[in-house]
Amino acid sequence: MNTNNVLQKCKRIGTGLAFIIFPLIFVFAFSVHPGLLSPHFLNSKELIYRAHHNELLQFGHLLVTLAPGLLIVTALLFMRLLDKSAGWAGTIGGILAIFGAIILAADKGALCLTMSALDGISESQFSQMMPGLLAMFSKEGYLVILWGIVFLPIGFAIQTIGLIKTRSLPRWQSILFLIGVLFVATPDGMEIINLSASILMAVSLIPFGVTLIKESHSYNSAPIPE
Repeated sequence: MNTNNVLQKCKRIGTGLAFIIFPLIFVFAFSVHPGLLSPHFLNSKELIYRAHHNELLQFGHLLVTLAPGLLIVTALLFMRLLDKSAGWAGTIGGILAIFGAIILAADKGALCLTMSALDGISESQFSQMMPGLLAMFSKEGYLVILWGIVFLPIGFAIQTIGLIKTRSLPRWQSILFLIGVLFVATPDGMEIINLSASILMAVSLIPFGVTLIKESHSYNSAPIPE
């Protein structure tokens, strides 16, 4: 096996692992949120206290902070699958999804990893920081850019509509991913919906990731039969 073949195999395996790992990260991260069975929308102060001294939740947020790299790999492969038959859907959706993935990393870094750094201070010091934390969680100042996270599901939804139209993935997988990606952005406090959406994405993408690892034909832009 020459060097080029080894490189292509490594790229294919790495891409397949991205399709397997990223939905599992989402499943884990949403499953460790407290109050899954008592869904209700949370305000900024409730979000702050939910994360305070919650190491498992913070670890889930850490994993999600690292996940955007895998999301970008996914968007790029969808762009490649759609290149010949639905290029505009692949490109526009990919650009939006990649931008949203970058914002996701910024969101978790700014609002979630920050909370882990505050667990080492006293409660009185933490209370004194509350006005600043409320400004952060309310996305004041340049943090308003974090609303750009909505482009992540929008971009993937556009790509998935292209996948359904071209049958570049088995239709059942595309439909499950479309449903999952639309509901995974449900606002804070309703994580039971996010978790369910993540499970749908996992059911959809993990088989495709396994196929990528095992076989080379799925890595090109040819339609995959039902």
